[in-house]
Parts: sequence; structure tokens; C-alpha cells
Amino acid sequence: MKTCFLTGLVLLALSANAQSLKGITNQKDTSYSNYNALQSTRQTHPDIVLVRELSSKRIREQRNIPYANTGKRELLLDAFYPKKPSKKPRPAVLIIHGGGWRTGNRSQHIPLAQRLAELGYVTFTPEYRLSTEALYPAAVHDLKAAVRWIRANADQFGVDTTRIASLGFSAGGQLSALLGNTNGKPEFEGSDGNANHSSAVQAIVDIDGILAFIHPESGEGDDSRSTSAATYWFGYAKDENPDLWKKGSALTYAGETTPPTLFINSSVERMHVGREDYIAALKPFDIYTEVHTFDNSPHSFCLFTQWFEPTVEYINSFLLKVF
Repeated sequence: MKTCFLTGLVLLALSANAQSLKGITNQKDTSYSNYNALQSTRQTHPDIVLVRELSSKRIREQRNIPYANTGKRELLLDAFYPKKPSKKPRPAVLIIHGGGWRTGNRSQHIPLAQRLAELGYVTFTPEYRLSTEALYPAAVHDLKAAVRWIRANADQFGVDTTRIASLGFSAGGQLSALLGNTNGKPEFEGSDGNANHSSAVQAIVDIDGILAFIHPESGEGDDSRSTSAATYWFGYAKDENPDLWKKGSALTYAGETTPPTLFINSSVERMHVGREDYIAALKPFDIYTEVHTFDNSPHSFCLFTQWFEPTVEYINSFLLKVF
């Protein structure tokens, strides 16, 4: 009887600490799209206009390219690059979509990828596994595999492998910063594709992505009304596994090996969580950071024409400076 009681306690403790899989539906969540962002943002900014895909004679593109295989399916990306040949390899930019690690899709930033390609960059828009399919750190593994794929195929696209930037919006901005701050950390690499190539990035562009999940300014992890996006992604509530939430935060690793970082932010304060602490962590090492904030702008500002070109200009100016 005593043995059965102790076994029951052990099983109860294990179940209490088990990673929750309830968010894995294996069905796409389409709740965040450019159109949905337009409809919701018009309530506060009625004059906004969505940026459309370009039809440019100056760029080439290849879509639906497999870059890794997870064992269950292929992961795809799109590539955009200047049509005009160059004697020198060009810097590359990996553009990561947002959507709370659960929704969104890689097509949302094709206009940005096209516009940067017009300016001379080779740009890539990858899909990655969201929390409807796989939990943290699967998304990080996927995106690092995408960087390795870029290096493995650098000659085909004319990429300078010493100048690769990660760029992301919202959850993609959080992932972009996490990618750069975990350069060379084996536990974040995963095992899918081109293991003989580096996944390191040399610059970070974070567009309204948080730097820390557990922070006095953070609103992530409030499950009082419904399960939060971060709780779905980690598979644990914040108080169940705070160490994992810290491991998934770029601020945890910010320091001497962090690449130069550009922040482009909306006026939504909670999307800047950890930014000032991050900048302070880089300052002793004289690592370059740059911040631009658009006054009275919505979170999804970079999807709309009013803020799109200034965003492109900030990105180009920063990359020219650090590359």
C-alpha cells in the first residue's frame, strides 16, 4: 500500500511538471494575417494602407525552396535577390515573420524582402514550426537551419557568408534577437540540415520584438483569461518553468558576443520589454546599437505604407553601417 502511494505521488509530480501539448493541434492558426492586422488596426488608425508585393524588373525571386526536413515535412523559404550581377558577394537578410509563435506566415514580409533586394541584399523569408506543430525550441532550430542553408547555398545566390543578418517582426523580432545572441551555442542548433555550416548571424534587426519574457515590464504569460501565446510556445506557464522562459530570452545571453543590433519600435511600450537592459548589457563591450521609435504607431506598423519606407531606410542605413 505504501509503495503504491509513493508511486502515485511520483507520477503526480511528473505530470505536474510535464510540458503541456494542448496547444499542438497540427492545424494552421490563421488568426494573424496582414488583412486581419489591417482590419483591427483601422479602429485606431483609419487611414492606413497595406504594403503590396512589388513587381520589380530589378529583382529575381525563387519561391517554395526546401531548406530543411524535420522528419515529418519539408520546411520552405523564398529567396529574393538583385537581377544585376555583382563582382562581390552581397549581404543576406533572413526575414522572420511574427504572430505570437503560433500564427502568421512567411508571405507577410515579401514586400520587405523585395524592397531590400532592390537595394542590393539577398533576402530570404523562411517558414518555421509554430506552436500548433512543435514547441520551443523547434522554431529556433528551424531558423538556425535556414541560416546554415543560406551558407551552404551562398554561391548560388551570391551571398557573402561573413555578412548575414537576422531580421524579424514581433515574435519574429524576438526570434531574430535570440538567434544572434545564441551564436555558437550547440543546444540551440538542432539537427536538421547542413551541420557542417555555421548558423551564426553578424547583425540583428528587431522590429517590435521583446527581449525578455520574465521582466518587470513584461505582459507575457498572463493566462488568467486564456492561455497566452508564450505559454503555448513553451508548453509551460511562467511559474511552472521560469528557467525555460529565461533560456528563450535574448536578454539572458546579451553581452560580449552579441552582434550589432537595430531596434525599430512602435509606440506600444510592452513590445519593447528588456530593450534598455539589453543595450546596457552591450555597452561595456562597445557593441553598436541603434533605436528608432515611431510615435503614435500601431504594433503592426511595418505592414503599412505610412511606416514602410522609413523602416526600410533605417534597416538599410544600419546594415550599411555595420557591414
